[in-house]
Amino acid sequence: MTAAASSDADLIAAHAAGDPHAFAELVRRHRDRMWAVALRTLRDPEEAADALQEAFISAFRAAASFRAESQVTTWLHRIVVNACLDRMRRRQTRPTVPLPEAGPGEPVSPRDAMAERETRLVVQEALNELPEEQRAPIVLVDVEGYSVAETARMLGIAEGTVKSRCARGRAKLAKVLGHLRNQGADANVPGNDVQVQQGRQWEER
Repeated sequence: MTAAASSDADLIAAHAAGDPHAFAELVRRHRDRMWAVALRTLRDPEEAADALQEAFISAFRAAASFRAESQVTTWLHRIVVNACLDRMRRRQTRPTVPLPEAGPGEPVSPRDAMAERETRLVVQEALNELPEEQRAPIVLVDVEGYSVAETARMLGIAEGTVKSRCARGRAKLAKVLGHLRNQGADANVPGNDVQVQQGRQWEER
């Protein structure tokens, strides 16, 4: 079985057994998603890049202790989020940097492309305004789609704390982003963007 055809758990096991290529394949699979989490959490590309590097180094060293009690992606998310939180605690200033606009599925219509970029910028600026303790749970639950229980384990806090922080964060975001829910059905906003998922969360809750 080739590395590309192996499951994530197989790659972790192969890496722990000494395969020099297994971890590189794991990084290749998940780097983009982990980068998005780090960037949305830290808001600074340089900080996010450093946190991601630290996280993958930690994962490289800790792979032998992985016990398959959770999905590999959940395990990686926990390591990345912890690396981000560590950097948050260490740094004194928190510059605001908009989320890069590059991404898959660029709309064909220039008008739609402009609207999407403007919406993405508004959403990211709204996330930037949240306190760090609220932004991390919001990113994990509303952007990444993790459950409250999984998020609590990743952040090392109680489930009730996750719920309360998400609730406070959503209330603040709703004031800024409420108008996005009133856009037309043909607004051509990507399904994995934060505003769609948050809108769904607000309607359900």
